[in-house]
Amino acid sequence: MRVITGSARGRVLETLKGGDIVRPTTDKVKEAVFSSIQFEIEGRDFIDVFAGCGQMGIEALSRGAKSALFLDASKKSIAVIERNLKVTNLQPLATVVCADSIAYLKNTVREFDVAFLDPPYNKGILQEIMPIIAQRMKKTGVIICESALNDKILQKYYKFTLDRERTYGKIRVSTYRHEDFVGTDM
Repeated sequence: MRVITGSARGRVLETLKGGDIVRPTTDKVKEAVFSSIQFEIEGRDFIDVFAGCGQMGIEALSRGAKSALFLDASKKSIAVIERNLKVTNLQPLATVVCADSIAYLKNTVREFDVAFLDPPYNKGILQEIMPIIAQRMKKTGVIICESALNDKILQKYYKFTLDRERTYGKIRVSTYRHEDFVGTDM
């Protein structure tokens, strides 16, 4: 897995190995996500929830995001994220937090411009975390969720409404925007 473009372009990223249950976002999905928000990254605050190896937040930083918060409950994931940040020289722009994502988001006051969520599929986590992350977003923000096709999602969470949905094989990518900006190009 490599960084697609930007300051860390071409750098190889480490992923979790062995029996770890991790499902990295495919290159095809990563490229589609960043193509859809390419003008909403530079100078923005990004959060990579259920970060895994950190590839989505690292891609955002490589493309000019002002900051990225990497959030994962796995100590193994956190160690991989920290190594990947080091190899890409992006650590000064990153905050890495080892915590339960829902608990962390309930207790932070920080707001974000772009959120990427890739929770474990078919466990109801997306339904639980979406109302919380929606309240941590700036009004002009965008929430992107990767999920299984059969994961249930709503059309609206807090003031964020489903704006776009794409499928890639068995994966669904859903984009939510504040109700005042749905259907507009930010």
